[in-house]
Amino acid sequence: MTKGRRRAGWGVAAAMLVCAALLAALGIWQLERREWKHALIAAVEARIHAAPVAAPGPEAWGAITAENDAYRRVTAIGHFRNDSVTLVKAVTERGSGYWVMTPLETRDFTLLINRGFIPDAMRARVPAGPDQAQVTGLLRVTEPKGGFLRSNDPQGNRWYSRDVAAIAGSHGLSNVAPYFIDADATPNPGGYPVGGLTVVNFPDSHMVYALTWFGLAAMALWAAWFVTRRREATA
Repeated sequence: MTKGRRRAGWGVAAAMLVCAALLAALGIWQLERREWKHALIAAVEARIHAAPVAAPGPEAWGAITAENDAYRRVTAIGHFRNDSVTLVKAVTERGSGYWVMTPLETRDFTLLINRGFIPDAMRARVPAGPDQAQVTGLLRVTEPKGGFLRSNDPQGNRWYSRDVAAIAGSHGLSNVAPYFIDADATPNPGGYPVGGLTVVNFPDSHMVYALTWFGLAAMALWAAWFVTRRREATA
């Protein structure tokens, strides 16, 4: 074997070793992400089953995050603004329809309540919320821009996600909390809207990804060994 070919062989082997190290690092990162995800799931489960607390007021809004506050059980008392209802496209276990988003004016601030689901056929006759109400449900972070591969269209009153700021702006609401509440399953008069349909689901494929990266790392190591053995055999 010429010196040039030997040098090329060593270069390929070294490159495979570097690839193996990088792939192994990705596998370790996925294991760390898996640990983080399991801790998050445990925290959310604890929040969902905890006693409800008062909905956070303006003094706490700046500290609210999805990781620390999403799906926390909260309660609020106020007056429903049935003149400012927003229907957001929804697909649920009950089929296609809309989430009924209604502002609730409390003593100190306004927040959006997802009162629940109505089917498509009820779009033109949305049941009004009671004048005064106490709402208990899950705190949800805003869903900006849109969903279902579509952007929200405030001018056309077509909504595909629960974008708190955009919905509040379309109705001229002020002092609005930067989150909304998914109302619980407490029945509404007439049966609609149907609350308590929040789906709490965190994809957990990190172990599959980790095994994939580790498998590719093993292949890179084998390739480095193969190139080295071949170089030695032809030396």
